[in-house]
Amino acid sequence: MLTLFHSPESRSVAILSLIEEMGIQDWIDIRTVTIPRMDGSGGRDPSNPHPEGKVPALVHDGQVITERAAIILHLTSLFPDAGLAPRVGTPDWGTFAMWMAWYQGVLEPTFIMEGAGVSHPWLTAAMRDHKTAADRLRAALKEGPWIMGNDFSAADILLHGPYAWFPEGTPDDPLIRDWVDRCKARPASVKVRAEDARRMEALRQAA
Repeated sequence: MLTLFHSPESRSVAILSLIEEMGIQDWIDIRTVTIPRMDGSGGRDPSNPHPEGKVPALVHDGQVITERAAIILHLTSLFPDAGLAPRVGTPDWGTFAMWMAWYQGVLEPTFIMEGAGVSHPWLTAAMRDHKTAADRLRAALKEGPWIMGNDFSAADILLHGPYAWFPEGTPDDPLIRDWVDRCKARPASVKVRAEDARRMEALRQAA
């Protein structure tokens, strides 16, 4: 059994979009939980199994899996026929797994550091900076139109996320901006965002 713990308008929207794109809604029970938010609203939900009270958290037969990249790797491996990732064991799958790790270890941290105005030689030495990360995105998209080439994949769902949530942080680069817009315009993304707005309103009313 698969259960996803999700909170509206949070990082776990990426996993909802993945589930919609893969067409595996009937296989996953989605449970809405509250989380502490930056504006001081919300709070930790005791029903959420995430060790830090965050989302997403995927429970598979009692095992708790956190971190979007790990959840994406897990779900695309469980449902390979959905076509959102290359076949496990192929060279393309190695590239796909690389993008998952690069997002968690480089793109999101450098994006956050830039937004927060944080700079330190140790951080730059370890992760470079957001401009360098954006240059790598651009290089991939020149071979595109998607991160993995001609085919849309779960890598696009994960990697475009920061720019969808914080447009002001998107590089002033038509190649990247057009890619973000294509990701946001996909029917699955539009549907998930509309449903999530209703979930958020329900949480506000219940507060």
